[in-house]
Formats: sequence, C-alpha cells, structure tokens
Amino acid sequence: MEKDPAINVLGEALAPCSANPLTGYFRDAHCNTCAADTGSHTVCVVLTAEFLAYSKYVGNDLSTPRPEYRFAGLKPGDSWCLCAARFLQAHDEGCAPMVKLASTHKRATEVVPIEVLNLYQAD
Repeated sequence: MEKDPAINVLGEALAPCSANPLTGYFRDAHCNTCAADTGSHTVCVVLTAEFLAYSKYVGNDLSTPRPEYRFAGLKPGDSWCLCAARFLQAHDEGCAPMVKLASTHKRATEVVPIEVLNLYQAD
C-alpha cells in the first residue's frame, strides 16, 4: 500500500497526531492514508468524554481496552486519527471533538469541509 503524500489541510507537511497512544491507519503516529483506507482515518482529534460516549453509542467503542488487538482503550485528552465521516457525523450531532489541523491529512476535506474543521481548531 502506497501512502498518499503526507500533506495537511493547511498545505504543509503532515505533523504527528499521537505516538502514545499510537494512532493512524498505518500506526505510524500520523493520519496518513491510502486507497485501501476506506474509512479515511485522516482527522486528528483530541478526544473528549462526550465524544467517546457518542462513538460507543453509535457502535464504535474506542474506550474499552481490547488486549487481543494490543489496544489499551482511549481516554479524554488522547489524540487519535478519526474517520472523517465519523467526525462529520459527530459535528452534525453537536459533539465533535477539537481538531489538530497541522496533523489532519488534506484528504479529510474530501469528506469534511475545511470550514467545519476550522470550527474545531485545537492548534
């Protein structure tokens, strides 16, 4: 799988999102993507308790540890590469987390308008 160019929504080099917990489609600490990443794990967010509860409610439990996948579970304050469509859904529902624009891949804007991402700017 060849990664897309690592450019963020600001047109600059993609900054890391999180190494602890290790995130990204490629688990390389960046919100890199490629054609095989059908979920577009491109939005670097700072998780909140409200968003984690919402995500669990809609069927994606990110907070429960899953040792069989070497996944410790996420907590408020963690940064994570989130699926662009899930971010947009959370925005529509009024519970989107803050976004690290420097760490958000430019391909996120294929799903989420840059104006929406800017509303949640954390960096």
